[in-house]
Parts: sequence; structure tokens; C-alpha cells
Amino acid sequence: MSKSDFPSKTVPAAKARPIGKVCTIVFGLLAVSIGIIAKVRPHLFMALPFPLSVILWTAAAGGEMPPYFTSAAWAEEEIKTWTKPNDVIVTTGVKSGTNWMLYCSHQIRMKGAADADELFEDVNLVTPWMDLVQSRDGSWAKQKDRYNDTVLPDGSLLKDKWDSDRFPFRVFKSHYGPKETGGVISITDNPQLKFVAMTRYGLDVVNSIVPFFNNHNENFRKMWGGFPPASSGDITIDAEQHLTDLLPGGTLAHLYFSYVKSWWPLRNEPNVLLMHYADAIKDLKGTVKKMANFYDVKLSKSELDTVVERCGFPHMKTIAHKFDYKMPFNNDAVFDNENDTIMKRGSLIYKGGLGTHKATFTEEQIQRWSKAEEEEFGADSELLQWARNGGGF
Repeated sequence: MSKSDFPSKTVPAAKARPIGKVCTIVFGLLAVSIGIIAKVRPHLFMALPFPLSVILWTAAAGGEMPPYFTSAAWAEEEIKTWTKPNDVIVTTGVKSGTNWMLYCSHQIRMKGAADADELFEDVNLVTPWMDLVQSRDGSWAKQKDRYNDTVLPDGSLLKDKWDSDRFPFRVFKSHYGPKETGGVISITDNPQLKFVAMTRYGLDVVNSIVPFFNNHNENFRKMWGGFPPASSGDITIDAEQHLTDLLPGGTLAHLYFSYVKSWWPLRNEPNVLLMHYADAIKDLKGTVKKMANFYDVKLSKSELDTVVERCGFPHMKTIAHKFDYKMPFNNDAVFDNENDTIMKRGSLIYKGGLGTHKATFTEEQIQRWSKAEEEEFGADSELLQWARNGGGF
């Protein structure tokens, strides 16, 4: 029997066309469905596995990264509806001393009072993070009134935590930059508010992100489509991934390069205190004095000594659980409001320092970062020098 005697297995053209048409229809419906979800209920993408969740969140829905960030509270007219004169906005760069500055601000306003730590129940209750979306389907509009009327599990009112009669001024957290330079928050139009900004040598930021991402509570991670991703278990893989993410063109580059460039032109505004992490590490007492002066708080010598001692790492480590970040507005079943926190218990406070990147990154990676700094900051030699090392300006 010859080969030609066997029946052909080739699909007839007449049958192939319907299959192709079906595939086209299926993919078309899928695209339409994704488009509808992106427009109507984009938070549903967060139920998908990482990185598909984030890809659809950013590409289809145009969502911010990280996906739990919202800039709505800082809109030009909105900001005036919930802030009041002398409010302090600690709007530091990511992994650049944020919780350190929040806590120091609290101790300064309390002048190191004996019960200052008792009143600092949880960082997100006492110095609220107004950028944070606390549920997948949450928004600033849904959360705004809840800052005033939420009753906590122990029966206390949330408002009494962050707007206590004991506080001469209120403190809020953000990570956004000035609208005047391409950011979000209008600085010069809000002279009644005080803004504290701080950055850090960029590779130390990247180095700090490696354990920071891994130390997020698993239930919080599940809420946000697997973001921030847990460690791969290999520090070299994690370091390269986070380096890529924060380099220009990366998904998180705005958290460092855009942040630094946006605050630099406003460094001399009377309602802006721009500082560098390196200077705070080298001279904590001088930093506390500078902050107190900016806040118009007069500290006696004993009060200053107490505040400086409490703002040091040894003391802050003893109260590390107060920086776990509770989310009282959450309504996602995956997250237990009473028992879960954003961070694993006590994991956020660990000894930082200068040059921490040297133990993690190769010479080639360091050179890549240096080249990016020169490209992004090099047109202003003073900015380049300051971004790397701190110092006066």
C-alpha cells in the first residue's frame, strides 16, 4: 500500500475557517471583558495571580503603582476640605526614614511626654497614611468620612487617635511629590501646611526594599494580587529585580528618581523641610532640633534629650509592633481587621545605616546605578552630590 492510500489528516479549509473565527470571537470577547472590568471594577484584577494582576491593573486600568496608592486626597481643592493650618505632612521617599520621621514628629509635638508612646498606639492610627487604599474596592471618597466616625474594636473613636486634644498639630503620611514639579501635592498654594521630605542614597533605598517587600503580611499581599512580591529566596535574584524596577523606565522608578527631582526645586520654600537620611543618621540631635524649629516647638534641654533618645534605634526597636500598620477601613474577607496588619509583626523597624547596599550589589550593578544618577541628576551637579551624600544646600 502506498503512502497516498492513507487518508489525509489535514483539516479541510472549510473546517479551519470556523475554528479561526471562533478563536477571534473568544479573544475579542476576552478583550472586551477586560476593558469593561478595567473601567467599572478594576479592583477585580487584584484577585488574579502576580504578575498578571499588576500587568492588567496598570496596562488595562491605568492604575497607580503600588496598587494600594491613591493621590485623590491631595487633589487641588480636596486637600483643603480635610486639612487645617499647621498640619504636618511627612512625605518622605520610599524606604528613606518615613516611620522614623513620623515617630520623631510625634515625640516632638509631645515634647517627650511620659505617655507619648502610650498615645502612639499604631503608626497608621496616630499618623494616618492618606495615600493608602485599605480595601480592594476602596477609594479616598469612601474612606474620607470614616477617619472621623470609625469606632475601633476596643470601642474607642479613631479620630481621637490622630486628632487628639493633646496634639498641638496633626501629622499625616504621604509619599507623593509636589504638583509644581510634576507631582501631586500643591505646596505653594498651601502655605498653611508644613511638608517634611527626605531622601536617601538610591542604592541603599533599593537594598532596603528587598527585606521590606518580603516582610509584608501574606493576607495583605493576597489583597493586592501578590504585590509586593515575596522574596524568591535568592538575594541575588531579588536585588536585580528591585534594581531593575527602580532604575529609570522601571515600574517603580517614580518612587525614587521622580521623587528626588520633584522636591529639589522647592527646597527653599518656607513650608518645606527637605532633609537627607545620611544627615539624620550622622546627627540625630541636630535633625530633631531642625524639625522642632520647623514645627515651632520649643524644647528644653531635658525634653530634647528625651526626644533624641526615643528617636534612636534602640528605643524604637522596643516598640517595633507599633509600626505594623493597622487598616481599620478594610472590608476584604481575606484580611482580618482585628488581627492582621500590613507588616509582619515588628518587622519594619530594623537598623538602617549608610552604604548598606555594598553587601548586596555587585560592582556592575553599582555602576549601572551611578550611570542612571548621572543621567537623571547630572545636569545639576549640586543635586547629584546631595542625592548621593546629603549635606547642606
